[in-house]
Order: sequence, then C-alpha cells, then structure tokens
Amino acid sequence: MPYYPINLNCENRLCLVVGGGEVAERKVRGLLSAGARVKVVSPELSPALEGLARDGKITVERRPYRRGDLQGMFLVLAATDDPGVTRGLVEEARALPCLLNLADFPDQSDFILPALLERGDLSIGFSTSGRCPALAQWLRDRLAGEIGEEYEKLTVLLGDFRDRLLTKGVSPPTIRRCIREALDADLLKLVSARDETGIEKLFAGIEARTAGRNE
Repeated sequence: MPYYPINLNCENRLCLVVGGGEVAERKVRGLLSAGARVKVVSPELSPALEGLARDGKITVERRPYRRGDLQGMFLVLAATDDPGVTRGLVEEARALPCLLNLADFPDQSDFILPALLERGDLSIGFSTSGRCPALAQWLRDRLAGEIGEEYEKLTVLLGDFRDRLLTKGVSPPTIRRCIREALDADLLKLVSARDETGIEKLFAGIEARTAGRNE
C-alpha cells in the first residue's frame, strides 16, 4: 500500500509512547526533538527513559496500557509485542481523532516512520511503504557518508538567503529559481571549502540579477 508522505508539526502537541524499551526510547527522542509533549505508559523503563523522566522531559505512567490512555493524544507510537495491547490500541484509536503507529504492524498503523538521515534542519526519509524496513535503513546508512555535515550548513545558508529575499519582496517562484541557481553554481563546494567570501559573492550576484524577473 502506498503512503502519503508528510512532515507533522508536533510542537507542543501531546503524544503518547506505549512501551519502555530501546525502541520506545528512540521514538521518545524523536518526538522530543520535534517539540512534542511526551507521555510514556509502561511498567518498566530503559535507563535513558528513566533519566528523561527524572529531568522532567517526559511524563510517565508506570503501568500497562489501558483503554482511555489515547484520549486527548495527537499521536500514539507503540513499541510493544503484546498482541492484546496491540488489539486494544487499534480498537481505541479507530474511535478517536488520533494517529497510531505500531512498530511491527504497518498494516494496522495509520502511518509508518521512515529511516531518517538528519543533518540539522535537513531530514531525508527512506521508506519502502512497510515492505522492507531493513532496506530503508541500509540505504540511509549507505548514503550517510555521501551526505555529510556540510549539508547542515548548506541548509542554514539557503534558509537565510530565502529569508533575505522574502524581506525584499521577491516572489516565491523567483526565490526558488534563485536557490536552484546557487546550487547549480556549486554552492556546496564553497560551503565545503568554508569560503565565506565566495558564498556571499555568489548570493549577492544572484540577488542583483533578480531585478526584472520577480513575478
């Protein structure tokens, strides 16, 4: 089944993680990095989750899942291999306006999670629509060496350049062409070489040429 790719805004949204092991830990960290308010329901927690609870970064209910836990949740991520819990989560989620992900049961989930390659604000997701997650992870790891930390700086620079053009009233279509022009002019090589002068010269030249093509 094909999935519709989407990046969710979880800022200050209440999200639930059912489970307390290493898989749950990864899901919790991903939600926290997205600014979510995270609640964990599990009888036991990994040492890392215990630390997050002590620091007040997550709230915890130290017990098994029970019906009613999904009330008020924006997103629910389950990391449990208990068939009874899985059935309960699916039944409850279907009656509520929340999205459910079951780690090992994509066919019963509302969404699946891609294997992510992250470089600052740049996120690249690899997905096989649930057919073979191991392949998605392999591809991510294979390309991690080719998409290095310089892409984090590239993202920041282009974001700042976009904001700079917006403040001058340049239209979005023209901005997209300006950014593509910068990339085609080997901006990445300048970033890798840490050539700040060359970067600013490139941006200034493109900005000067926007006159007459802002539409």
